[in-house]
Amino acid sequence: MSTLIDRLNDNEQPEYIKKIAQHENIDVDQFIQLVCEGKIVIPMNNAIPKPDPIAIGEKTRIKINANMGTSPNRCDADYEIEKVKVAIKYGADTIMDLSIAGNVSELRQKIIELYPIPIGTVPIYEAMIGLTSPDQLSIGQFLNVIEKQAKEGVDFMTIHAGLLKQQIPDIDKRLLGVVSRGGSLIVKWMRYHQKQNFTYEYFDDILAIAKEYDITMSLGDGLRPGCTADSNDAAQLGELNVLGELVQRCREQNVQVMVEGPGHVPLHLIQENITLQKTICHQAPFYVLGPLVLDYATGYDHIAGAIGGALAAYHGADFLCYVTPAEHLRLPTIDDVRDGVIASKIAAVAVDLSRNNPRELERNRSMSLARKQFDWESQKSMAIDTEKFTQYFEKGNTSDVPPCTMCGDWCAMKHKQG
Repeated sequence: MSTLIDRLNDNEQPEYIKKIAQHENIDVDQFIQLVCEGKIVIPMNNAIPKPDPIAIGEKTRIKINANMGTSPNRCDADYEIEKVKVAIKYGADTIMDLSIAGNVSELRQKIIELYPIPIGTVPIYEAMIGLTSPDQLSIGQFLNVIEKQAKEGVDFMTIHAGLLKQQIPDIDKRLLGVVSRGGSLIVKWMRYHQKQNFTYEYFDDILAIAKEYDITMSLGDGLRPGCTADSNDAAQLGELNVLGELVQRCREQNVQVMVEGPGHVPLHLIQENITLQKTICHQAPFYVLGPLVLDYATGYDHIAGAIGGALAAYHGADFLCYVTPAEHLRLPTIDDVRDGVIASKIAAVAVDLSRNNPRELERNRSMSLARKQFDWESQKSMAIDTEKFTQYFEKGNTSDVPPCTMCGDWCAMKHKQG
């Protein structure tokens, strides 16, 4: 089957293209051009199309991903399904299944069946299930997992092909080494076999499967900094240069591609991070985890991540992977998922507002008018979290149009001001 880029280059326009362009407030011809140039991706497996595909990239609204998945210490598929439901309710645009225990294929198929939004995976996780050490991995096994997941309907996949053997000396100079789970598996494999990263050496074989199913490649940052001290170091930038090469190889095959980014980055280095990525990776959409702007916000990492995510998106990142309060501590609960998604949503909307997105401008204005009119029901309907609005809202009892209990009859808006 043809990829979306193949079809657009042949002047074949799928019906959903116009719908997405209108939703993003972009001229259709310009939208198509940006997709063909690789500055926008539409993650959608051609074997199992989604009814409402989304766009990620230049001039589009900032999108949010929520990670889910089982672990050996907490393997409850039904609970993960509930987390997906909550994540979507509060604004997640995509889901990544990062399961490393249990019947991962069955869980993923349930998610795809119940929630038709883009779903991503990190195939090396499933490839590792049943093995006792990363050195047992083989390219044949890895390609089989990619094709299996493609047939199941996965829309985008993280591949850590930019992490090469020659970067290992730079890793050894780091304070925190490798914090990417997939990246650490690749490094251990290379150290054991004294060979080059097999996902890099066989990248053309990976692309052949991606092209067949129109899978969007999400080039993983296996050397993302796990602490601010390692940010923008030689290891991270060395991998980024390879990712720029891989972006071009994807585009040569008309395979859609985006690039993943850090990680832990202090405020003053975020703009440099985004500028470097966009330049080196030829304006490919940038997908960032956070970034977290400090290392010791434990229990509040969703806030540290939202601060970094807002600044990153303002400077050009396109896709925010949520961070939950449980980061660095445990597998997130349903409440953690809600808090993480909402924190990322606040960051995303703040940037969309700064870009004068009509939909967000109107919602902001409507909320302000509802406050002026003491229209509590309208305020609740527009709140980013209606349940929290209800939980916190207390009416005063001193007037026919009661203000909240912060000021009571001293409410500034209650009194005529001219």
